[in-house]
Amino acid sequence: MTFSDIFKSSFLESVTEFSPIDTFIGLLFALIIGLFIFVIYKKTFSGIMYSTGFAMTLVGLSLVTTLVIMAVTSNVVLSLGMVGALSIVRFRTAIKEPMEIVFLFWSLAAGIVIGAGMIPLAVIGSLIIGIILYLFANKIFHDTPYILIVNCNDEKSEENALNLIDKSVAKYIVKSKTVNASGVEVTAEIRVKNSETSFVNRINDIKGISSATLVAFNGEYMS
Repeated sequence: MTFSDIFKSSFLESVTEFSPIDTFIGLLFALIIGLFIFVIYKKTFSGIMYSTGFAMTLVGLSLVTTLVIMAVTSNVVLSLGMVGALSIVRFRTAIKEPMEIVFLFWSLAAGIVIGAGMIPLAVIGSLIIGIILYLFANKIFHDTPYILIVNCNDEKSEENALNLIDKSVAKYIVKSKTVNASGVEVTAEIRVKNSETSFVNRINDIKGISSATLVAFNGEYMS
């Protein structure tokens, strides 16, 4: 058998058939699960800037992956060509949050499973993953983490500011302290009670305090 005989084989010609109904059903479930992933990503997002483009990419990724897997499983020649085509694809978009990797792999996995015809597995698995991510991401904290920066003129004003902080917040830890000719700068990580931030105004009213700045802390906090 020569190389040309392989491409003339009736086997290769017979596997090019596909079912439009199955394709429509698969893409419909991919769309539904992709939208579900989109909603979970939006509900659990905790970064600085929400990207609608990335969220919509999750929907498109599940659809495209489903279509590719359907093509690969229905045509031997196309599956070989797809391996070579996808090997040159390079993704240059930077991942800003570690959780974005989870959602990307979730969309890819859902598309692969649906394209392989295992729709119940994709639905049940996506529901379980979505519930787990939603529960963990929306864990309720009794207080809110912040970073407080206080500029003091002398040691006495620094002591008064720390005493007021100790009485006003649930917990605080001094992260850094800078002393120079102009005064003292204290940076503290604090836990605010019931999102109450009016104590910052009282700190600024203390004699010898030049400024007090409170910013939201977006990092991880270990209590």
